[in-house]
Amino acid sequence: MSVEDGRTTATLDSVARTAGVSRATASRVLTGSPRVSDDARERVLAAAASLSYVPNAAARALVTRRSDAVAFVVCEREERFFSDPFFASVLKGAHRVVAASRRQLVFAVVASDDDRERLVRFAAGGHVDAAIFLSVHAGETAPAQLRERGVPVVLVGRPPAGVTDDVPRADTDNVAGGLAAAEHVLARGRRRLGVVTGPLDMPSAEDRLEGVRRAVAAAGGAVGAPGGPAPVGEPSVAVVEGDYTTEGGRRGAAALLERVPGLDAVVAQNDLMAVGALGLLRERGIGVPDDVAVVGYDDIPLASAVEPALTTVRQPLEELGRESATLAVALAVGGVDEGRGGSVLRPRLVVRASS
Repeated sequence: MSVEDGRTTATLDSVARTAGVSRATASRVLTGSPRVSDDARERVLAAAASLSYVPNAAARALVTRRSDAVAFVVCEREERFFSDPFFASVLKGAHRVVAASRRQLVFAVVASDDDRERLVRFAAGGHVDAAIFLSVHAGETAPAQLRERGVPVVLVGRPPAGVTDDVPRADTDNVAGGLAAAEHVLARGRRRLGVVTGPLDMPSAEDRLEGVRRAVAAAGGAVGAPGGPAPVGEPSVAVVEGDYTTEGGRRGAAALLERVPGLDAVVAQNDLMAVGALGLLRERGIGVPDDVAVVGYDDIPLASAVEPALTTVRQPLEELGRESATLAVALAVGGVDEGRGGSVLRPRLVVRASS
């Protein structure tokens, strides 16, 4: 036994003495080695429980070469992470899987070169066994840097340009989601559509816009350039780039009203931007959905709480977190090929009062 901060704490030696085995045998039992007898395992585990023994994580890591930790990395500013419930829902699903595997989830934000350097140094020091990356923008180098240092990586979403693409991922079929949103408003008789995208250096924004383009093309219309006027013809759609924030939705809706005479539908690529658009339209005295229909994406809790309640494309956010964490845990123990493609989940349109 040893004394720490005035308290008596159990050591590996005291566990071994109480169990009547060697220190090496006690160590093998407590690190999960199969090279011990059932009798020795039972005695060591009973001794550890009776002494309230807590393994030394650093020492165990030296033996197993595992930290029993998984990093959850969000490539966004802190303000964006804490303001959008999308991230919390994915994180919740990931945490449940990692905790059930008796591992620790380590959260990190990468919004600058300094953030990236700290993360890579931390991971390369053996402090995490795998990393989950969420909200990755084009050109982000952290996933590749971790892989170069032997840390397995999982992406939530399709990898953007300049980011390693031969890694497992959990994703939603965003093309199908954009298609469903546009088909819905077209079926409601809307013909002058406006899209407020997310940042177009992210595949989620590109794919949702592609879904809208397909729906409009199938209906005989055309798509305008980002930020440009709506093209002539029926139906038509104008595109304004946003940033997945409420204020970005307000700015996008204002730009669409200015550029698109007769605008009758706004398709926002996440719910926060849709809520921003609702607020701007209300301030301008424009009725929703009588004058302009509004559709969001994600189905965060706020979508059903605003007035009017928001029609949106529901992503299985917690399931995205669970899928990504399941892959990460499997990679951490070598239970899956790092080149495995992962899974693509199906979104679902939820129709409410805003359309």
